[in-house]
Amino acid sequence: MKATLRIAGAILLLAVVAGCVFYWNPLWVNDQQIRYRLWRANVRSEYVNVRGSRIHYFEAVPPDGSPGKPLLLLHGLGSRGEDWAPTIPSLAAAGFHVYAPDLLGYGRSARPDVEYSVALEEGVVLNFMHAMGLTHADFDGWSMGGWIAAKIALDHPAMVDRLVLDDSAGLTFQPSFARDAFVPTDSAGLTRLMALLSPHPAEFPPFVVRATLRRIADNGKIMQSSMDSMESGADLLDTRLASITQPALIMWGTEDNLIPMAVGETMHRDIPNSVFEGIVGCGHLAPMECPKPVLAGTIQFLKAQPPMQGGEQMLPGTAR
Repeated sequence: MKATLRIAGAILLLAVVAGCVFYWNPLWVNDQQIRYRLWRANVRSEYVNVRGSRIHYFEAVPPDGSPGKPLLLLHGLGSRGEDWAPTIPSLAAAGFHVYAPDLLGYGRSARPDVEYSVALEEGVVLNFMHAMGLTHADFDGWSMGGWIAAKIALDHPAMVDRLVLDDSAGLTFQPSFARDAFVPTDSAGLTRLMALLSPHPAEFPPFVVRATLRRIADNGKIMQSSMDSMESGADLLDTRLASITQPALIMWGTEDNLIPMAVGETMHRDIPNSVFEGIVGCGHLAPMECPKPVLAGTIQFLKAQPPMQGGEQMLPGTAR
């Protein structure tokens, strides 16, 4: 009887501790769940030294043992490799050798005191490829990651086989949001940010709001540096897209309130023979919130022989 009571007491104590941890840092708990699911799906979490900076990345290979076609997934501003979690295992299962690095300053990668420009991140990705022994690969870039991927396609065309741009930045447009929208300091600001990112933003309880604001503040300096560099215009691609020669797929959430679909349509007009696919009802977070149509369109494009050229279509934004 005493032993049973001791076990019950221990279980109760563990439950209380777990509840306290979740209440104080729910985002950490969520991260552990994501990483566990990726680990269960045979997605490796690794680090590599890239020109003196420690870069974290996820890596997944085809389950049939084949080497797989190299595919780099590049995340956006304020993001990290975990945001590709809904797609990495499926892309590996489709025959790709997937790499999803945390860009310099983001996720679990190093955070040196530098100017976080698109050009800097381009160099980091190129050096990451060199460290991985890759001479060329397919690229899938999301938001700022699309900007970086398109710039690599232009500056180093031999290194990019096919190019996928998801709600990509990189062109001049008139933003509908304030300069400080990405670094909110209160719950109202976070609500506005979530409305920019998703047409159906989740409502967070106060303890999740507090944890989210802490995380944003922790990375605020780097995000501001990235935005300062973007706004300088030095790396904009407005006059360069016509020089992209690789097969290109442009995917866009039709309800993107951050980077309007008109930007994607301009990219489609400017990039020769590009394919445009709109994800109906989805917003800027389409690869995360609507992974089924995004995955289907991406895999079809990357595997098509001969490569797909031209055309537009709308895909229903089916959720998970």
